[in-house]
Amino acid sequence: MTALPSAFAPRLIAWQRASGRHGLPWQGTRDPYRVWLSEIMLQQTQVSTVLGYYPRFLERFPDVAALAGAPIDDVMALWSGLGYYSRARHLHRCAQAVVARHGGRVPRTAAELQTLPGIGASTAAAIAAFCFGERVSILDGNVRRVLSRVLAFEGDVAETAAQRALWAHAQALLPEAPEGDDMAAYTQGLMDLGATLCTRSKPACVVCPMVDLCAARMSGDPTRFPVKTRKLVRRFERWWLLLAVRADAVWLQRRPERGIWAGLYAPPVFASEDALHAALGDRAARLEPGSPVSHSLTHRELELLPQRLPLPADAAPGVPGQWVPWTEALGLGLPAPVRGLLQVLRDQPLPQ
Repeated sequence: MTALPSAFAPRLIAWQRASGRHGLPWQGTRDPYRVWLSEIMLQQTQVSTVLGYYPRFLERFPDVAALAGAPIDDVMALWSGLGYYSRARHLHRCAQAVVARHGGRVPRTAAELQTLPGIGASTAAAIAAFCFGERVSILDGNVRRVLSRVLAFEGDVAETAAQRALWAHAQALLPEAPEGDDMAAYTQGLMDLGATLCTRSKPACVVCPMVDLCAARMSGDPTRFPVKTRKLVRRFERWWLLLAVRADAVWLQRRPERGIWAGLYAPPVFASEDALHAALGDRAARLEPGSPVSHSLTHRELELLPQRLPLPADAAPGVPGQWVPWTEALGLGLPAPVRGLLQVLRDQPLPQ
């Protein structure tokens, strides 16, 4: 690994002010609630996607107290389609903790912020740096990539010891004596560099402000960094979805608090066609198979097999769940593929 470049911080600050991103709706604020919300939404999610959710969420929950006092179903409904739903549950619990423990005021230091549910070290550092100017470094996925390349860091970032070492380097690279909004510019610069230039597969080294400081570029193979030997293992699963419907309602159940689609509303799920038929008994003869839907998750590829079951007003499918009026169903917290299926299903005529 190369020595720590002393020019890194001042050059990054200058580049961000001149060429970084400045028009995002969560920039230009020192409101820790708004910064915290944006940081949580941006985890594992593209900026283009978050741009649609962020203002809607703030309109409904403009501050910590509003979020803390809201029913979790309302929070999940606004998060529907954004994915990684545990973020929404942690966000809600965290808001309640801020109100209960801190009188509704978000803590000012990264150390205090990390004591709250759902706020990890990098998110805590981002809030503290952006809002309170604390001299502390973030280290999310994009930043890990930037620093690994600048330093030609050989440690395996999938391992805890290497992560700790890289975090120590990140702290050592911070501006020595930040003034004014230096920490905000530096922190935003790290994010911008990773998101726009130092990308995973096609880094734009020629226009990067760190071109002469980057040890990975000098090695001739910047994409070799960060080093990560542990490969993501993806599983393929088929799920049969029971879409029981009647003229005015659809049959839904709340998913368990742990696992895929945790806490959301969805049709009953079965791991096999045999299991679905066994649960329905004679009603299985009335099933109408729909077109399969592919759905990608972090560790799994799902093939969803919708099975429509039209029922009269006085019947039920005989599996756990409840009738939810069509006027309410699409306002619930639903997984994105389920929402799409229900939107189509709602307009399909029932057999006479």
